[in-house]
Amino acid sequence: MQVDNILTIYQHYLNHPNIVTDSRKVQPGCLFFALKGERFNGNEFAAQALEKGAAYAIIDEPQSPSNERFLLVDDVLKTLQDLATHHRRQFNIPVLAITGSNGKTTTKELVSAVLSSHYPAHFTKGNLNNHIGVPLTLLDMPAKTEIAIVEMGANHPGDIDFLCRIAEPTHGLITNVGKAHLEGFGGFEGVKRTKSELYRYLAERNGMVFINQDEPFLSELAQANRLKLFYQQSDNPDAANVPFEVKLLRVEPFLDVAFLSEDGVLMEAKSQIIGGYNFGNITTAIALGKYFKVPAEKIVSAIEGYVPSNNRSQLKTIGDNTFILDAYNANPTSMKSALTSFAQAKALHKVAILGAMKEMGIYADEEHMAIALLAKNSGVDTLVLVGDEFRAAAAEVGAVYFENTPELKTWYQATDFKQTLFLIKGSRSIGLEAMLEDGGGIQH
Repeated sequence: MQVDNILTIYQHYLNHPNIVTDSRKVQPGCLFFALKGERFNGNEFAAQALEKGAAYAIIDEPQSPSNERFLLVDDVLKTLQDLATHHRRQFNIPVLAITGSNGKTTTKELVSAVLSSHYPAHFTKGNLNNHIGVPLTLLDMPAKTEIAIVEMGANHPGDIDFLCRIAEPTHGLITNVGKAHLEGFGGFEGVKRTKSELYRYLAERNGMVFINQDEPFLSELAQANRLKLFYQQSDNPDAANVPFEVKLLRVEPFLDVAFLSEDGVLMEAKSQIIGGYNFGNITTAIALGKYFKVPAEKIVSAIEGYVPSNNRSQLKTIGDNTFILDAYNANPTSMKSALTSFAQAKALHKVAILGAMKEMGIYADEEHMAIALLAKNSGVDTLVLVGDEFRAAAAEVGAVYFENTPELKTWYQATDFKQTLFLIKGSRSIGLEAMLEDGGGIQH
């Protein structure tokens, strides 16, 4: 059946709100969207999806034989995005967009924990933050939602603006602007322009932006925004109290912070989060909690109850060795932050294991050499570099080098480490966390 009206699709969605884009995950009564990719064509699995129990299959290639449960549209992906926007417009609620070079997922998780403690909140699951993930996040939003938190990622100029046109945020924040995806952005200035697309969209719509004054570039990028809330962090517990200031009380083993309640009472939160580089993420969550009038006690409980997962700033102990596992992703800015924090950590022995940074383009050699030099001079006993992009840098600074994680794991299992603090950080494709899996944690 040819369908040209998004309202028709939306009516089917209201009757069958479970959206599936992978035919292997089809459930009875779902809507199957036959998306296309470089290596797959969902149209080829549409009939199979119906056989598995999908209520309807949204396709953009005619099927034979015809079936009224095939809904033929011009473009399945655009239909998914338009459907998401239409659903979002049924809600007159704050929609908070979060982007940034580093820490956006952790910030999203913390902000969501704080806001969910007081409101029926809906937020991005995992890192579904692209042109498919954002629509799926919106379409998963239940009717009772009072506030939505949408993470937005970008690899190229225009990506954030495009996602804003889908999600139509009313509020937004940029965690920071750093050296991430330099290849796609054409350099650091491209990163700044792309991340600030969120500010420009909100300026058009007279939306609110939240700005961490301790992060460079953000204030200048938001000059055109009329509605702004500034907040700051302080590592001086005795600093004068100002609105929306968060103080760092302790760094090790976890971050402890303090802030003023709405009644002027100093509240302390003992987090389960490691690394000084996460202080800004906690600060943001507290500032937004206060802005949205979440009671201070609930903010504290949410911060204290959040436990990092999925290889993001996780602290693991195996025997008498401790591992800072931050192997979900890496770029020059996040690497520098992690190494700076690691250099300040107290330990009898230190080993830094760094995996290659991807999507650096023409900047790859320069950036990997800079990180290798920084790591070598950060007070570690052993520096281990993994991945071809680090090959030349490893030779230059005299680091232990492995081409891949299996080689690293073999070395690690054969080496006797005692009372050692490890930093494990690298890009997702390097998969450094495998070093500790399947017996990798066994010490000899």
